[in-house]
Amino acid sequence: MRCSVLLHTQRVDLGSEFVSADAVATTARAAERAGFDSVSVTDHPFPQDEWMRSGGHHALDPFVALSFAAAATTRIRLLTFIYVVTYRNPFLSAKAVASLDVLSGGRLLFGVAAGYLQPEFEALGVPFAERDDLADEAIRAMKRAWSESGVQFAGRHFVARGHTALPRPTQQPHPPIWVGGNSRRAIRRAVELGDGWMPIFNPAQHASRRRTPAIESADDIRARLGYAADVAAELGRTAPLEVALTARGLATFGTPRFDREAFVADVTELRAAGVTYLNVNLPAATRVEHADRIARFGDEVLPRLP
Repeated sequence: MRCSVLLHTQRVDLGSEFVSADAVATTARAAERAGFDSVSVTDHPFPQDEWMRSGGHHALDPFVALSFAAAATTRIRLLTFIYVVTYRNPFLSAKAVASLDVLSGGRLLFGVAAGYLQPEFEALGVPFAERDDLADEAIRAMKRAWSESGVQFAGRHFVARGHTALPRPTQQPHPPIWVGGNSRRAIRRAVELGDGWMPIFNPAQHASRRRTPAIESADDIRARLGYAADVAAELGRTAPLEVALTARGLATFGTPRFDREAFVADVTELRAAGVTYLNVNLPAATRVEHADRIARFGDEVLPRLP
């Protein structure tokens, strides 16, 4: 099981504690030393205040944040977890992806999703009802931009009549595209257009708020992957699908209440269900504490994972 650790670039409530250049560099280096496979960041360019009051969060721009992580490290990969691809023109996204992949030496993992916060769509001038079609369109457009010269592409709200974007990404034909979302539409998008699927544990009571179906167990993951296999057979896909899931059970990590054996058992069950990559969010009040917990996870947990 490979693992990514979330950089706390969403913790703007603490000022520069987590969102300074030094903080990003320090935690990224700690993750690299600890043996994590990647560091990840989230994305919310313009969240609504009401959503923030109900538990939402801000975030640094993901490509800016990951560029600082890249400059501070040499090996660890850089994961957008996730980038709301529908919020931006896909050719601008393609340029940002290629730029970071080139400057990092080919270390980007491009996690994308259609998004679910209707007020944020409205603030950014994007039709919320079109988000699934726009996500599919964006991935197709970006692939063309990364691989072709003289691109001809007519989208719902843009048109390209002979355009070329250089440089190409270092990773060819493009960085791995991991598609977020629990819905059948997201799974189909991952199988048809992506290299991986990024579900989240989502209790049933949160399904309507997050606008994505509930996933509560390894059996739920197994059932969704059964659907993914059906789609792959329909499309003739034979390439394996990376499955990157957000870990649960880490709210007490670093305290005596953390049950390492139960956590490892849960991950082992998820691995058997088909999960190949774990996204880890370690609680911490300061960046020093975060770096310490990253190191502890590397020493005490990573070697025990299947």
